[in-house]
Amino acid sequence: MRTVQCFNEYDPLKTVIVCEPRHLMKQQSMHTSIDTAIKQHHHLVSTVKDYGVEVIEIPAVPQFTEQVFTRDTGFVLGREVIVAKISNYRRQGEEEQLKDWLQNEGIPFNETTEGTVEGGDVLIDGNTVYVGLSNRTNQKAAKAIQEMLPEMDVMEVPFTDHFLHLDCVFNILSPTEAIIYSEEIHGETVQTLKKRYDLIEVTKEEQACLATNILSIGNKKVISLPVNKALNMELSRRGYEVIEVELSEILKFGGSFRCCTLPLFRSHS
Repeated sequence: MRTVQCFNEYDPLKTVIVCEPRHLMKQQSMHTSIDTAIKQHHHLVSTVKDYGVEVIEIPAVPQFTEQVFTRDTGFVLGREVIVAKISNYRRQGEEEQLKDWLQNEGIPFNETTEGTVEGGDVLIDGNTVYVGLSNRTNQKAAKAIQEMLPEMDVMEVPFTDHFLHLDCVFNILSPTEAIIYSEEIHGETVQTLKKRYDLIEVTKEEQACLATNILSIGNKKVISLPVNKALNMELSRRGYEVIEVELSEILKFGGSFRCCTLPLFRSHS
């Protein structure tokens, strides 16, 4: 039986779930190209494969126009898979696709019975689980996760509704470093995070391109957008290998690298 584990956001990534953006809904307010989105997604997939990551592709279903953002359908905390409870009515049902795959693989999973939660609002670092309180994830779900995982410490992170998920304003790079756009997070929470991490602040301009939404594939290697030059330079200065991948077309639909990937297994010493 396939095993799952994720104890943080930065251990070497071994297995990840993705979904081709074949059925994205074209945005009337801007020029968008589904063909370009698919090509960029293929490049992302081939890049992570080049670094030795197993990529599992969930079939794209026409009715799910945001299915490319697989992160939101579930998350692995430690060795537990938790299937999300999506609040956005247009996306409800995507969780069933994930559950079908897990059942076919014989992988046990839990579900939150209280509130709503999406994977973009959940980050893990050791025994701490950060749960963003947003329009998509509420306190009831955060408490349910705490009850499910009593050995872990669930920390609620309230933020404003300008961005959909916590990973659009905060992401963890290492045991001591994180990326943040602090203007969107309540001040007292930022002070708490500062006690644990050396916070790399991104600019308003870069946050418009979801600068915090990088994907770590382990061993100080991160996938980031080429447009976020200041962040990429700072990461390089700190010894990270920045792998620049173009994802501009999918970015128009509200998500970036972390949104498009659901890690199932990260190796952990």
